[in-house]
Amino acid sequence: MLGLSGYVVLSTRDRVLTPGDTPPEGVDCILVLGCGVYADGSPTPMLYDRLARGVELYGAGWADVLLLSGDNRSADYNELATMDRVAQDLGAPAEAITLDYAGLSTYDSLYRAREIFGVTSLVIVTQDYHLSRALYLAEALGLEAWGVAAEGEDRPGQLYRELREILARDKDFFWAIFQPEATILGEPEPLT
Repeated sequence: MLGLSGYVVLSTRDRVLTPGDTPPEGVDCILVLGCGVYADGSPTPMLYDRLARGVELYGAGWADVLLLSGDNRSADYNELATMDRVAQDLGAPAEAITLDYAGLSTYDSLYRAREIFGVTSLVIVTQDYHLSRALYLAEALGLEAWGVAAEGEDRPGQLYRELREILARDKDFFWAIFQPEATILGEPEPLT
């Protein structure tokens, strides 16, 4: 169990960048992965950190498109409305934002980036503990990917997330091999 998780982490560390690094050339988009919203429509602190980092990279010219991917499974839960609003509040222009309403998992978000939005290269923004798994899946799906960790302190429940991530890396190691179709596929759409 720890061996697979460790392999995923070690095999991706060379593709983790910082905002001060030279941006990779020819990147199609900056993919910001969803991370939960509260009932009042405000982002969780971790989601806010991801959005702030994504908008920062957009403003620094890392890519011309922010692809925001999150969960909108039910009428009363809409990560994307919050993500869109917060990204714009942080300074991203609406015309630079593309929304993926069916990013139900890390795998689904990356699979859909490739199949629905035609992405071939991207920068993934998520917390550091999650970045290795996202990069590993992206590479397995044939995407040229780099990752930048969202800034922010460890949040309550971090130990639980770290332990859960070990299991998630093991699961996604096998998803990377078998590459099932995303939960919700839909018709291809161009990035904005």
